[in-house]
Amino acid sequence: MLWYTWVFLIVALLAALLGFGGLAAAAAGIAKICFLVFMVFFLISLLAGRRSAL
Repeated sequence: MLWYTWVFLIVALLAALLGFGGLAAAAAGIAKICFLVFMVFFLISLLAGRRSAL
């Protein structure tokens, strides 16, 4: 998931440099969503790993 974030971020930067503003905004939005989903899954995995047996 984090790999897709980097890919879309690089696509957004290249599109912005080449003047494709709409494509850059779309790719940046997708990168942001991928990063947020990654963070949610990461936090869930951290909390699930800290469970102690009672």
